[in-house]
Amino acid sequence: MPRYAPPLALILAALATLGPFAIDTFLPAMPAIAGALSVSELQTPLVLSAYMASFGLMMLWHGAIADAIGRRPVLLAGTFCYALAALGCTFADSFAELIAFRVLQGVSGGVGLIVGRAIIRDCYHGIAAQKLMSQVTMLFALSPALAPVIGGWLFTTFGWRAVFAFMAIVGALLFLLCLTALPETHPVDKRTPLAARSLLANYRAVAGNPRFRLYSVAVSLNFVGFFVYVPSAPAMLIGQLGLGPNDFLWLFGPAVAGMIAGAWLSGRAAGRFTARQSVNTGYAMMLAAGLANTLHALLFAPSLPASVLPIGLYTMGMSLAAPSITLAILDLFPAQRGTASSMQGFVQTLTGAVVAGALAPLIWHSVTLLAIASLTFAALGLVFVRLARRHAPPTPAS
Repeated sequence: MPRYAPPLALILAALATLGPFAIDTFLPAMPAIAGALSVSELQTPLVLSAYMASFGLMMLWHGAIADAIGRRPVLLAGTFCYALAALGCTFADSFAELIAFRVLQGVSGGVGLIVGRAIIRDCYHGIAAQKLMSQVTMLFALSPALAPVIGGWLFTTFGWRAVFAFMAIVGALLFLLCLTALPETHPVDKRTPLAARSLLANYRAVAGNPRFRLYSVAVSLNFVGFFVYVPSAPAMLIGQLGLGPNDFLWLFGPAVAGMIAGAWLSGRAAGRFTARQSVNTGYAMMLAAGLANTLHALLFAPSLPASVLPIGLYTMGMSLAAPSITLAILDLFPAQRGTASSMQGFVQTLTGAVVAGALAPLIWHSVTLLAIASLTFAALGLVFVRLARRHAPPTPAS
């Protein structure tokens, strides 16, 4: 389906912004939400963890349902529900009510990412698939930089409720985009039955594959090596670096620039270098970034831009390695790409939820601990990639 390539990349990138906008937009308003709803600032990460936990659990179903009934109906339902849940957050009167609507938002927030990956594999293979995956990643990477900037402006101008109203508008616009411009890429003759026995069999087949387990854990560890900074952003930027709610671009600017550069490099590398070389180079960047950040934190006081620039190198390496590993995971299951995408997303998001709710509040008071955590996660990710290479037959990412 080459004729769909340019608009398809834009549509899939737009759909993938559902997750980042739900995560990053409200970060500048976290202290104000705590005050307005009479909770401790240590409890506000629950707004993020509740979203990510339901986001991850529902990922197990997005792909399976899309394999059974088609990609387009799942995306339409997901974007519609996302908009309604964000509207509920806008008018929440208590912290418990806000958490409840965030759970509902998480149920639908992963639909664009999960089903979008399956659509790429429906339409393209080999080098073309890697290039399209890289294009989508580059476009998608803009949203984590824009989200906290938009959130900071909305919060300081209109208050924290305007942040969730913005998410509702984004969801509604994406619903209209899917309704008017998205083609169905999964034909009826290739669909799998939506039956409990078939679903369990698919889940067992995916989870039972050692390459899937090892590569999924590796991608998740790479991700949380950066994500540990996301819930920590208010404490780090405002508490340690003395910035304001409109200054979150100091963190997310370098991070997103790195994501875009890494995705561009991945696209350029397709057909010129092996996937193994791309993955190895990505890990070299992540480890160098983590080591540089750790050494600076140990030797010097927190400062700008030195405390944030290495994060850009980390995300560059993360984005360079991720497309090759993700495509290798999907290629393991040609008939259950949606299910494989769901389970890989579930592992990654559940790991992120644990980091956001349990680990980040323990270390966000120290740039040194944050840097050490990032370096440790990258090193563990490399260990799992090496285990996959040692214990499995060669794959496109090995």
